[in-house]
Amino acid sequence: MQNEQEYEKVAMKVSKISIIANLALTILKLAAGVIAHSGAMISDAIHSASDVFSTIVVIIGIKISGKASDKDHPYGHERMECVAAIMLATILAATGLGIGYTAVEKIAGGNYANLVVPGMMALVAAILSIVVKEGMYQYTRVYAKKIDSGALMADAWHHRSDALSSVGALIGIAGARMGFPILDPVASVVICFFIEKAAYEIFMDAVDKMVDKACDEEVEAELTECALSQEGVQGVDLLHTRVFGNKIYVDIEIRVDGEMRLRDAHGIAEHVHDAIEKNFSKVKHIMVHVNPAE
Repeated sequence: MQNEQEYEKVAMKVSKISIIANLALTILKLAAGVIAHSGAMISDAIHSASDVFSTIVVIIGIKISGKASDKDHPYGHERMECVAAIMLATILAATGLGIGYTAVEKIAGGNYANLVVPGMMALVAAILSIVVKEGMYQYTRVYAKKIDSGALMADAWHHRSDALSSVGALIGIAGARMGFPILDPVASVVICFFIEKAAYEIFMDAVDKMVDKACDEEVEAELTECALSQEGVQGVDLLHTRVFGNKIYVDIEIRVDGEMRLRDAHGIAEHVHDAIEKNFSKVKHIMVHVNPAE
């Protein structure tokens, strides 16, 4: 219970800071884009605005996933965090497509001579955005890893995609000011590709967790080793694992002396259960089955 409370506390703290930073950047970028006549900067502002909404989705997802098990959800609500991550990916993808469509329209128009050259304010805003968003990515990523939160990690990559989109905006704005105005909408297209890539990776990670993907081989080897280290265990006949949100569920069959009394065999199974639960904090549920050795 303490771990769950700490998990939610950290996630809420990071998310609130993220919302404040993104609101400030959205206002700055939008003002700079309008005043300095930069389509790339306005696109970047829209991206930052989507970050605010996506972080709110993260907060809702983490709040629901942290609820205790109940009669209708005996295995808990962890998968709601995956649902939040999928919603994030969808929002991110839609944002990217909208930015890309607008930019392609400008490029296809062909009237490059009449494209407005962005002002210096847009350039300064792009540089500031890169610094702030990369810092937010590093900050959020550290805590996402600390509490193993898929939704928070998705939000971290949202920050990184925004930083990369600001790099694209910076190049486009600088190029436009050097006499190549077409580079401003071209930068928006580059921003679109970065956003779509991040959305795809977030979506696939969430889907893997939704469909009971097994743990990696290294974790399964450690689980097997832990079981074999318990007194009375002669072997492991079967090990099945599944990732459920940010938790792990384990089904294991151990082999013990076939002549052993049921009470003693049950005691060994309990030791295996307790040892795994103690050494693997992400394991939420373990089912231990005992087979008699031949």
